[in-house]
Amino acid sequence: MSSYHALLGRLQKMRLLVKTRKRGIHKGSRQSSHFGSSLEFSDFRVYQPGDDVRQIDWNVFGRTQKHYIKRFLDEQELSIAIYLDSTSSMRQIQSKWEFAKGLAALLSYVVLASEDRLVFSPVASKSLMAIRRKGAVSSRRTYLEILGLDEGEQTGEFIANLHNTVSKNQQLSILISDGLEPLDRVEALLKKLSSLKQEIWFLQVLSSEEISPSYLGDLKLIDSESDAVVNVSLNPGIVSDYEKRLMEHNRELEKICRRYGGHFISVSDQDSMQSILFHELPSRGLIR
Repeated sequence: MSSYHALLGRLQKMRLLVKTRKRGIHKGSRQSSHFGSSLEFSDFRVYQPGDDVRQIDWNVFGRTQKHYIKRFLDEQELSIAIYLDSTSSMRQIQSKWEFAKGLAALLSYVVLASEDRLVFSPVASKSLMAIRRKGAVSSRRTYLEILGLDEGEQTGEFIANLHNTVSKNQQLSILISDGLEPLDRVEALLKKLSSLKQEIWFLQVLSSEEISPSYLGDLKLIDSESDAVVNVSLNPGIVSDYEKRLMEHNRELEKICRRYGGHFISVSDQDSMQSILFHELPSRGLIR
């Protein structure tokens, strides 16, 4: 966890890149493609009747004998939601849970350091409250709070809970989950987010053991969310079949994300957080 702290300095000047169709309603530090009243100079245009005469650049007039006014970029903040799957399936493996929290904490830090508005929600947790903040002044405190999330009391499934509680006024929704729920439920949720004109990032976090099981022999498997018990005998053939089914599940999950204009990225709890933040996400045009 402490290794994440060293990344904050590099992340402080980075931003999440969002091709949103929705504009923020509050001023921020993020330049939009529209012109407005910020102090960020863009270019000049010829003066027209009705323009603010205070914006006339008299130095340019002295050189050209024509009236030009300055144009400024309109700075609009983004509102970004980060939904962390806090169900038992995420918490059961400590390394997976810590990695997912770290990813959520660092992305939340970037959002706030960019003076954007953050809604962070630990989904399917009764005792953990959502965080709603704006501005760099709250960035480090929020980062530490997310890293320090305790076990809490869980209820239900990630997708079902999120479908009923999703925030409607965001430009970007980031889902951090293992993504192992039925695909039809995932699609229904992404369809809803897309209808709200939200950009979608689905960041799948799996443990190395979930990706490639090392156990062999007779095992009793207990579903961490339903407590259902299944007795299985694992051998190399069954493990190979499982790995193929997981790959197919993820391929379909990625297709669904793309269908609704989203991005799908699958990572392991053994991956380098630095590689994800400074190579994987930038290479996909998601962070700069």
